[in-house]
Amino acid sequence: MTGQVRTVDGRVAGRRGQATRQKLLECLGEMLGSSPYRDVKVIDVARRAGTSPATFYQYFPDVEGAVLEIADHMTAEGAGLADLIRGRSWAGKAGWQTAQDLVDGFIDFWRRNEAILRVIDLGAAEGDKRFYRIRMKILSAVHNSLVESVKDLKAKGRLDKDVSPAAMAGSLVTMLSAVASHQKGFQTWGVKQSELRPNLALLVHLGVTGRKPTR
Repeated sequence: MTGQVRTVDGRVAGRRGQATRQKLLECLGEMLGSSPYRDVKVIDVARRAGTSPATFYQYFPDVEGAVLEIADHMTAEGAGLADLIRGRSWAGKAGWQTAQDLVDGFIDFWRRNEAILRVIDLGAAEGDKRFYRIRMKILSAVHNSLVESVKDLKAKGRLDKDVSPAAMAGSLVTMLSAVASHQKGFQTWGVKQSELRPNLALLVHLGVTGRKPTR
């Protein structure tokens, strides 16, 4: 999150200012991991970063503006999830590996960014279009790659003609995001990660190929 950045009033921030701004974002990210989003205040973020609320307001209009900054940069990492599918084979053992890699990558991404993704989901659920756009940008990368995979298999006659690539891909992405955001719930149910991931990969493989995987 470095590079040329500007203050709220349009001035270009120097190296020291950029470092302060980055520190504020890092502290905010840490606080979101341990405190409810609505409870995080500018004064608390500034104090944790060793600066003042006035300095915070030089770079961000409010806490929400800073959260959107973190979320926007996270979308670049989310877009990389498409590489787990793009150009990969869904045939035989390679197809099973593709399904497993997608599940592992998706869940690990969600775990690394759990705090900010929780805020994004909250904002999107409340109808904030800014958070909704960010959420869809993250999920669309995987969705679009899955659409191409299903289209390819359908064109080769390996899927039923009634299968809708967009609907199938959308259903799978929704399932992945729901499961990824509910990992603690699975633990409460006594489901281990070593059990969750292969079962989720099985559902993904069945959805994309219509067949049980070759292991």
